Amino acid sequence: MKQILRLLYGAGFLAAGILHFTRTAGFQTIIPRQIPFKKEIVWITGVMEILFGGLLLINKGVNFVARLLPSFLTAVFPANLYMAAKNLPLNGKQLPKPLLWGRLPLQWALIKGAKKLER
Repeated sequence: MKQILRLLYGAGFLAAGILHFTRTAGFQTIIPRQIPFKKEIVWITGVMEILFGGLLLINKGVNFVARLLPSFLTAVFPANLYMAAKNLPLNGKQLPKPLLWGRLPLQWALIKGAKKLER
């Protein structure tokens, strides 16, 4: 079960990280207006997600990633909250409000699941 969870997290984070570079503008829109250096933040979080995903997929540093993921997911939570509160589109696609708000509890489930990755 842990191996499947590790692979799911690995693929998910790797894909999300790549999207940070292929759809940078979309990710920039969900960062609150008052925060500067949006593009740099998107790139930094993208690199982190690619690193997390890659390490999980090659089964290296899993405990390290498992310990960092909860903090990382907590740190990016405000962007998801801002997106839901402002009803912002995701990469040009307007999602239904219930889906935007539904992503928030999912974030906490991801945090809880990340803790189960540890060996």
